Amino acid sequence: MTADTAPATLDPADAPKDALTPAADSGSSAAPARRPIQDLPDELVSQIAAGEVVERPASVVRELVDNALDAGATSITVRLLAGGVRLITVEDDGCGIPREELPIALRRHATSKIRNLHDLESVATMGFRGEALAAIASVSEMSVLSRPAQQESAYLLDARSGELRPAARNPGTTMEVKELFFSTPARRKFLKTDATELAHCVEAVRRHALTRPGVGFAIWHEGKLVEQWRATLPPRNDQDQPDDAAWQQLEQRAMDKRLADVLGPDFLEQSIVVNYQAGHVQVRGRAGLPDAARSRADQQFCYVNGRFVRDKVLTHAARAAYEDVLHGHRQPVYALYISLDPMRVDVNVHPTKIEVRFRDSREVHQAVLHGVENALAAPRSQQLLDAAAAAPTAAAAGQPTALPGQAYAPAPQAQTAMRFEAPPRVNGLQALQQTAALWGQGGGAATPDAALAGMSSNTATSIDATPWQVQEASPRWNPQPAAGAMAAGAPLVPTLPPESADNPWPLGRAVAQIHGVYILAENAQGMVIVDMHAAHERIVYERLKSQLDDGDANSAIASQPLLIPATFSATPEEVATAEDHSETLAQLGLEVVPFSPKTLAVRATPTTLAQGNPVELARSVLAELAQHDASTVVQRARNEILGTMACHGAVRANRQLTIDEMNALLRDMEHTERSDQCNHGRPTWRQLSMKELDALFLRGR
Repeated sequence: MTADTAPATLDPADAPKDALTPAADSGSSAAPARRPIQDLPDELVSQIAAGEVVERPASVVRELVDNALDAGATSITVRLLAGGVRLITVEDDGCGIPREELPIALRRHATSKIRNLHDLESVATMGFRGEALAAIASVSEMSVLSRPAQQESAYLLDARSGELRPAARNPGTTMEVKELFFSTPARRKFLKTDATELAHCVEAVRRHALTRPGVGFAIWHEGKLVEQWRATLPPRNDQDQPDDAAWQQLEQRAMDKRLADVLGPDFLEQSIVVNYQAGHVQVRGRAGLPDAARSRADQQFCYVNGRFVRDKVLTHAARAAYEDVLHGHRQPVYALYISLDPMRVDVNVHPTKIEVRFRDSREVHQAVLHGVENALAAPRSQQLLDAAAAAPTAAAAGQPTALPGQAYAPAPQAQTAMRFEAPPRVNGLQALQQTAALWGQGGGAATPDAALAGMSSNTATSIDATPWQVQEASPRWNPQPAAGAMAAGAPLVPTLPPESADNPWPLGRAVAQIHGVYILAENAQGMVIVDMHAAHERIVYERLKSQLDDGDANSAIASQPLLIPATFSATPEEVATAEDHSETLAQLGLEVVPFSPKTLAVRATPTTLAQGNPVELARSVLAELAQHDASTVVQRARNEILGTMACHGAVRANRQLTIDEMNALLRDMEHTERSDQCNHGRPTWRQLSMKELDALFLRGR
């Protein structure tokens, strides 16, 4: 039968392939026959829904694990064959499904999660549409085995035949999905290799595990255990944990343990706690240090009320918080948990529920931005003191002990300075006597005077006559600043209070300067190396920001009028943005006005950017204003200008600093926010512990 003779009431499922396409004869101008509007069969409707919900085996795993979590499960086991294509089994110990509700559970839009529009607008569960099981059953061979705790036996329902029969099982539910996409072979051809599909399934379970420390997860593939994360948070018992503060601390420890189990202990060591509350939004979790940034954005996890989401508002806010502490195009790592009233977020905007829409996106954006910014602001040098306090005692570790009132143990008595001219030829006895004079006999701590006192006067005279004679320590090598240096440096650097238990120096005391670029300092852990230009650049930058924030908040950036205005063709959105944000543009030092209905003119640009392209600058600013909050754009533009000023105002390389100036720079670093990175995201200092130094010289081996 051809398309020209096909009846209008032909069922699409029964029609031959050529009957479903219009006539392709180039010489024929006949229009295809019109088909009447009619209801689609239920099975076809479910298969269409499956095309949106079930993309690959990982989609099935995600939906089934969602249902297990909504059932209150504390242990979930996922078993896979062939990457989930041949078999997916999800077992849980949740509340189970009663016998009479099992057939209803596989119908489209049948659910226990919502009852009315109010429930839909305040969804607090992972699933709520009631279409996932019906969609999965339409493209696979599915069965459900479930038993509530109050039911004597479990029941097994076959989704294809509808047969319901008793079976044996502990309280809980087992969902079994075989031969995924067997009824739609075309979909199955788009699947990747078994290893790739397995990786996606593991990632789906991992995202759930990161937000549920009270639930244990296990993944088996081909009979082998692939991943297992045990529950780290016991069920809450109000009698045992009546204090909310104590319970929150327990939750934090459990979440840290789960993060270390899933993402590795390095994530926990290289991240800081985020805990911020602003209005209706609470932000918790951990933000990775700038040093832990990666080349890919594969460890960025955002959760809204326990649901993993990919949202542009959250991603932009987190990235903005790292803006001036990351180098180049490095990607930060973080796990952030946003909690807010379910009425203030719409989760019903995406088929897979991975995207959400906030009622007040600016409020959420600012909460995430300030939460991560505040966590990153604290200088990491303060953690050195905490590490020193938590470390084992110096005596047990075999290190010198600290004296009362000192923040760290002093260095052992240094070897006194020696002249390094070529010594005259001496015999073996004289060499031994010289060694004893320098170090003390028997490796002890004898002073040179004591060593000399035990020798004959002739021997002492012989040693004094050699160029290796013992002398008083030269001020150049003395770790403590010389008295003259303090007086000479007084006009340049204010006198610093001495280090004490009440005034510790986490970055230690300056010892020397290398090639006019790096500062060497000694602290309790070992040696600190500081890039003095990068460190001073950050200090100047933060001071400029502080001065600007303390001044007029509405002060505008200095601008320079253009002799000839730069015009460019603009979209209707750009024209509307320029008109709506004219005051914001003026604060940025930009004057962008409509020249015609489809043209904008740039009449002024910031003074510091006068040599740039005004059209490109205007387009980029208008694009950001259209997507993000005006205050965020203003702050970013100001910070870029201040960063340029700080870079030019910081101390340059090859400048010789005195010990006092170096110590003053170290003290400023300890009290300056974000002083661990310069404005461009490069590190400002590095710590080399005694253990690392010993390894360099093979000590103890």
